[in-house]
Amino acid sequence: MSIVIHDALRAYIDPLTEHEYEALERSLLTEGCRDALVCWGEVLIDGHNRYAICQKHQLPYKVVQNDHFANIEEVQLWMIDNHLARRSVSDFQRGMLALRKKEILSTRNQQQQSTSTEPALQESEQAVPVIKPTQSRQEIARVAGISSHAVVQIEKIQRAASPELVRAVRDGSISISAAAAIASLPTTEQQAAVAGGRKELQEVARQVREKNRVQRQQAKPKPETTVSDAESPPWETAATEDTAEPDVTTGYPAIRQQDVQQRLYELETENQRLKDEIERLRTALQQAQASSKPE
Repeated sequence: MSIVIHDALRAYIDPLTEHEYEALERSLLTEGCRDALVCWGEVLIDGHNRYAICQKHQLPYKVVQNDHFANIEEVQLWMIDNHLARRSVSDFQRGMLALRKKEILSTRNQQQQSTSTEPALQESEQAVPVIKPTQSRQEIARVAGISSHAVVQIEKIQRAASPELVRAVRDGSISISAAAAIASLPTTEQQAAVAGGRKELQEVARQVREKNRVQRQQAKPKPETTVSDAESPPWETAATEDTAEPDVTTGYPAIRQQDVQQRLYELETENQRLKDEIERLRTALQQAQASSKPE
């Protein structure tokens, strides 16, 4: 059968890195194309890289049909779920795929809701069920198999990162958290950091985090209460001591959920900054040890 390549579908999933493509090519040349290509009619929907390599080296391959799709959106959703099920997909790719799924389902839901406001359907017609979109970050994180904090960072990268920075985090040259930090910089500074290589990216991310930490410290209002530190709760409270209901176990006013989430975010950010600093120091130590060895 003839196979048709749909450019939009081929580009919908992130391409393999050069290293990954070479590894796949070696595998196919050694073991053959063990996994069948999947087509929707004549349109290839899974196995674009395998198909290209098989065509290049004239390797045999098998094709299976999946005709359970009504439109291209359903094909895209299937492709997303299919890739999310693979262990080789990075956390960044998982987050991006889950966000794409959210966009598709949200758009479909809006279209169905607008349709439901039109005149009632004839008795012979059936209403299309409304599909609940993936909206919350917690749900997106569950679908992607990553933390909700990582989803926040990936959204920031998706929104503000330069193409060069996106490629760097996609190929593993920089972590998600570091890329999210650098994404707050102007595009030219992002590009310069990427051009400087892995060490430069780590250093720029460290500087951004440190700057943000200082700004947060300076922005914190000074406490005006006259209660001693020993009597004050170790968190910001939802109301003043006159109106807040005390916790029966501590005697302090109740803690607010948003305060916990904000503090958790700050601690996770600081933790990542320290990890990056440790990595930077280890690299510097290794370089120093290598330079001190006699030739």
